[in-house]
This record gives sequence, structure tokens and C-alpha cells, in this order.
Amino acid sequence: MGPQNASSVAEFQLLGFQSLLEWQGFLFAVFLWVYFLTVAGNVVIIATVSQDPRLHSPMYTFLKSLSLLEILYTSTIVPRLLANLASRGHAISFSACMVQLYFFVCFGATECFLLAVMAYDRYLAICSPLHYSSLMSSDVCSRLVALCWLTGLGTGFLPSLMICRLDFCGPNRINHFFCDLPPLMQLSCSSIRSAELAILVLSVAVLCICFFLTLVSYVFIVSSILRIPSASGRSKTFSTCGSHLAVVTIYYGTMISMYVRPDLHLSQEVNKIISVFYTVVTPLLNPVIYSLRNSDFKQAVRRAVRRKRGVCG
Repeated sequence: MGPQNASSVAEFQLLGFQSLLEWQGFLFAVFLWVYFLTVAGNVVIIATVSQDPRLHSPMYTFLKSLSLLEILYTSTIVPRLLANLASRGHAISFSACMVQLYFFVCFGATECFLLAVMAYDRYLAICSPLHYSSLMSSDVCSRLVALCWLTGLGTGFLPSLMICRLDFCGPNRINHFFCDLPPLMQLSCSSIRSAELAILVLSVAVLCICFFLTLVSYVFIVSSILRIPSASGRSKTFSTCGSHLAVVTIYYGTMISMYVRPDLHLSQEVNKIISVFYTVVTPLLNPVIYSLRNSDFKQAVRRAVRRKRGVCG
């Protein structure tokens, strides 16, 4: 994935949650169940949006892309976590670690871009409904989705390349449940100043800018909602937007605390808990918040179930 480093370490040991040895079975069951729900929920969204012509609109195109992204994102982390919880062998090769790191960064960055674009889409739909169809056509929507994915794929190269260029002389024990940037840099026996600075600048550019753009969109959305004359209409829209904003804040907040504030010096166990939120929890919450609270989507699911029952009958 990059220039050959002078590392003498051929593999790493992912320590995971070794401080909770007596809870390994319970943690395995919880993470397995959450992973199943995450994949199943997002697959239902992709299938429903693809099959129902009434959902072929920009909002649901973004939602379908987000669901695919969440499956890939959580699958980069959770299967390895489950394997480590189920066995005593926690080894991961250097190359596999770098591959996991690359896809973690690229899918995480893609989600930041996509969440910002989805917030902008909602801003146009609520604040400029008369111009929405012309400003957010299907062609514009497809280009924005492609741009998010391409930019995310490109974003993953710099951190992976910087880590590959570091020297790892031992020890090789990563006190985390996946190959993340901070614990990897802590194991390096060479200077990490340039890598740390480059990754910090990239994190600020991606996380803070996307979060700021998302918040600006929601500020305009809220100001527009306040002008809705109907109290029930305001309440319904506030409920939906508030749920969206809560998930976005959890995702960005935990990511920013990890990568934009590296001098925070939180304990490794606290860092693991924070990481669980953006690698395991938000991929589960997104399909729940963005679809199951949407009446049009729920009606589409009911129609799909009735069609399935009719075919089976």
C-alpha cells in the first residue's frame, strides 16, 4: 500500500477488550447481534429503495448510498473484532492492518461527506421547495454521491501512506480492537511528528468542515421550521430533524474527540468506548433514524411485505 518501511514487525497483536476477559462471551453476543441488525437493516433499506419506484428520489438515493456505506464501514471493523473475541489468537499481519486502516479511513471520510450532502439536500427541500427539483435533479444527486465516494477513497491514502513509512521495532501489541491511527503511531520507534501533523490537518479538514457545513444546513432548516404555522407540522419536522442531528452529533463528536484533539490524553479504555460509538453504534442508528421514522419508507416496506405475501400465497 505504500513504500516498504524498515519495520521489523511482521504482525501486530490486537489486545481488544482484554481488561474484560470475563465478559468476552457477553461482548461477542452483543457485537454479533448489533452487527446482524446493522447489516439486515441496511440491506432492507437498499432493497426497498431499489424496488419501489415511489422512492426513486434524491433523498432516498442518498439514503441507499449511506446504507451501503454503513455495511462496508462496520464490516471493516466488526468481523475482526468478533473473531478476536471468539478466539485467543489476536494476531493481524502488517499488510492486513494497513488494509483495515485504509478502508476505515476512506469509509469514515466518505460518511462525513455524505452526511454533509444529505443535510444540504434536506436544506434545499425544506428551505427552497419550489426550486428543489431543479437544484437537486437526479443527475446532480448521482454526481454528488460519486463525488463523496471518490473523495473518500482518495482521503484514505494519506494516513495509510504515512503509517506505512513509519518504523515499527517492537513491541507489537496494539491496545485497541482494530488498527487505528493513534495506537499505531504510539508503537512507532521513528519520529511521528510529520505523520501526526499531516493526519491532524486532514482530520480538521474532513471532520470539522463537514460538521460545520452540516450544522449550518440544520440551522437554516430549524429557522425555516419555526415559520411553519401548524404546531403539529413543526413538531413532526422538529422530531425528524432532531433525530438526524443527534446521530450526526454523536458521530462527529466522537470522531473529533479522537482525531482532532490528540492531546486530550484519554485512557485507552475510554478511547475504545468512544471508538465503539462511531464504528458500531452509528451504523446501527442511521437506518433506524433515517428510515424507520419516515412514513413514506414505512409504507414502502408494508407494500413490499404485502407483495411478498401475495407471491408466496
